[in-house]
Amino acid sequence: MITISAFRWVPPFAQGLVRDLRVRWALEEAGHPYEVRLIGPQEQKSDDYRALQPFGQVPTYEEDDLKLFESGAIVMHIAEKSDALMPRDADGRARARTWMFAALNTLEPQVQQLAAIDLFYPAEEWAKARRPGVEQMVRKRLGELQVSMKGQDYLEDRFTAGDLLMVTVLRNLRQTEILTEYPALSAYRERCEARSAFARALAAQMEPFKKNAPAAA
Repeated sequence: MITISAFRWVPPFAQGLVRDLRVRWALEEAGHPYEVRLIGPQEQKSDDYRALQPFGQVPTYEEDDLKLFESGAIVMHIAEKSDALMPRDADGRARARTWMFAALNTLEPQVQQLAAIDLFYPAEEWAKARRPGVEQMVRKRLGELQVSMKGQDYLEDRFTAGDLLMVTVLRNLRQTEILTEYPALSAYRERCEARSAFARALAAQMEPFKKNAPAAA
């Protein structure tokens, strides 16, 4: 049985965005059942957990003797064994991998910078000065991505792990209205989020957050 780790609870601004969602979604698309190891701050610091994830983050992935960390690496592992996430032909697989790396290396750093400024440092003077430049770069990348899609429903001619990762990156813009200014990308995100596997993954991530929400003061 596959076991992944996920947080027992996170604040509302992070719910639906924690990166175990990527792994849950990939497993749902591939049709693989899995169990979840829920953790909190104390477990994150433990030697047991750090043996699985040196940086104390989520998710981790355990399957028999195989132990993995980093959501992108885990999704790639799952995708390599699933026709639902990777084309069968070698060239198609190579292109899908390219989009996976583009999502994590070209889009995500810019998007995450903007999210961090908006969510954690909005009142800081340095953040106010930095935000316009970060937003400009995000818009540049979004514009380039929209052009590259050439009106297609997906990054290639079908849904792949590249789309899965790209959409989880685009979801991190939800604290802004920026994506609505790129109608093709907005529709693309909605198209991927309409997949039944995504709905199951999101519901599974949200369930413990609801159960373990702190009592109101």
